Amino acid sequence: QLQLEESGGGLVQPGGSLRLSCTASGFRLDKHAIGWFRQGPGKEREGVSCISASGGNTQYADSVRGRFAISSDLAKNTVYLEMNNLRVDDTDIYYCKLMELINGRYYWGQGTQVSVSS
Repeated sequence: QLQLEESGGGLVQPGGSLRLSCTASGFRLDKHAIGWFRQGPGKEREGVSCISASGGNTQYADSVRGRFAISSDLAKNTVYLEMNNLRVDDTDIYYCKLMELINGRYYWGQGTQVSVSS
């Protein structure tokens, strides 16, 4: 069964750090680009970051550039999102998504909650 699973969310103070993980089951990430998205109540969905299948190409939203870093460990079939200098407005549910269609559909993880508060 094809599946993406996020982990690593939690509650941190402003200025703190978290590392999110997105682990794939049923397929190899070395053939697919993976994106991170975030959304909360009353907010538009926002693309956060994306990494190519090779890991050589990355992109970031302006709101996180310089603070977040995306990377992959293909041996572990996992993509990471390291989040540094977190702000209160980074509070959202974070989702990973397969950027290409496979079997006619997109695959999303279930999401992991990130809360930034004093």
